[in-house]
Amino acid sequence: MMRIWTLILLGSVAVAGLAAYGAVTFLRDVPGANVSLDDPVMGAARDEKPAKSAKARKNLAQVYKDEMASIVPHKAIYNIEMVERRSGSQVLNISGQMYFELKKTCDAWISDHRFNMLYEYADTPPMRITSDFATYEQLDGDTFDFTSRRRRDGTVFQELRGRATVDSKGGKAEFSKPDGLDYRLSPDILFPMGHTLATLKAARDGKTFLTLPMFDGSDEEGPVDVSVFIGKKINAMDERSFGTTVDPTLVNTPAWRMHLAFFPQSNPEPQSDYEMDAVFHDNGMISHMYVTYDEFSVTQSLVALEKLPVEDCGAVGGHRNGAQPKSVK
Repeated sequence: MMRIWTLILLGSVAVAGLAAYGAVTFLRDVPGANVSLDDPVMGAARDEKPAKSAKARKNLAQVYKDEMASIVPHKAIYNIEMVERRSGSQVLNISGQMYFELKKTCDAWISDHRFNMLYEYADTPPMRITSDFATYEQLDGDTFDFTSRRRRDGTVFQELRGRATVDSKGGKAEFSKPDGLDYRLSPDILFPMGHTLATLKAARDGKTFLTLPMFDGSDEEGPVDVSVFIGKKINAMDERSFGTTVDPTLVNTPAWRMHLAFFPQSNPEPQSDYEMDAVFHDNGMISHMYVTYDEFSVTQSLVALEKLPVEDCGAVGGHRNGAQPKSVK
């Protein structure tokens, strides 16, 4: 199964930048996309359990404060294509695009992911999947609203909506669609932007490995533990050419090679659900990603990118002109 973070990273997995997580999330309901990677390194990484204490929540609040200014609101378009197909796979080809937008208001980070994907199979007709996924993550990292809708050949086949909250004692994710679905959350749980900020801080601090829990609301499977291996620092423009529709000031920035593995907390197996390699920039953007599933691998390549304006919040109160926070619910 697959998810956002989101994404990025991750995603964020993007997620991991948010864009990273978004790309892999909406492949999860495709036949042939199940993953069972028997990787002893990442299996061992799952044993590195994150701390689940009130102190961890306090430390995360400081991360939000320290790292938030580095993130650049932006909108981007990524091409997604299958680049490797394992023997016996029923999936012949995958191709499409993702539109990603990240905005910062006086109260929250707002993300919007839109996918238009074509899946081709050996024994069945091709399938067009379109999907929309939106999130509203408050700047303090304690409240997260999410909503998504997926269509198969124009017909809606899944809708998700809900809210997650957390404090020093823990929290809860409650779905209004489907009704009755909820998950308990540990005090150290991160939402997609929080995971991005914590990963960037670890990279800047020179760390090479971390495991953190995350909830992104992109499916019905609940929170995951995300293990991140942080590689060498690079400049993406030294390794890849970008077209004129990509703002060079956003990609000509420090970046790290990262390898991420996702472990659903609901599944005790040591194998990761899926894994990805990404070029993760210090402004929160991902310029390239390679995602490995059981039967195939896909790439997500940046083809358009531009900076978005930041809302003027004024000097008092945090809400411009007394405006109150909005949510995606």
